[in-house]
Amino acid sequence: MSDTEKQVLRALDTYKSAVLAKNADTFMHLYDPEVRVFDTWGVWSYEGATAWRIAVEGWFTSLRDESVRVMFDDVNIVDRQDFALMSAIVTYAAVSAQGQELRAMQNRISWVLRTSGHVLRVVHEHTSAPIGFEDAKAILTRQGKS
Repeated sequence: MSDTEKQVLRALDTYKSAVLAKNADTFMHLYDPEVRVFDTWGVWSYEGATAWRIAVEGWFTSLRDESVRVMFDDVNIVDRQDFALMSAIVTYAAVSAQGQELRAMQNRISWVLRTSGHVLRVVHEHTSAPIGFEDAKAILTRQGKS
């Protein structure tokens, strides 16, 4: 495993722990100041870390006493000289203050990461979910690998 791949895996671990702790500062350290985020929910894109931070803080605040456990599956990393690409299936599971899983959903996530000061930072994030042909609704649970 290359050093870059290890850095990407550490970034995924940081993402998981920052979301669980609802720690926007730690979460935002993953992102380049000029990041462009294509999120699944509500807004076409977030341009820059300031806009993305506002969305993230809104997400964390909306959770109230719940927390979110994040899991990444089928992680695929492409390592290049000055950047890396990562794609995965991400599961977001809402957890009550008592530790009970309340609900969960899955998205597809892709990152483009660029080296900045010897650290890989996300310069582009894209999350998505497929849309059903019959009802035009987002499919938020993977039915099987294809």
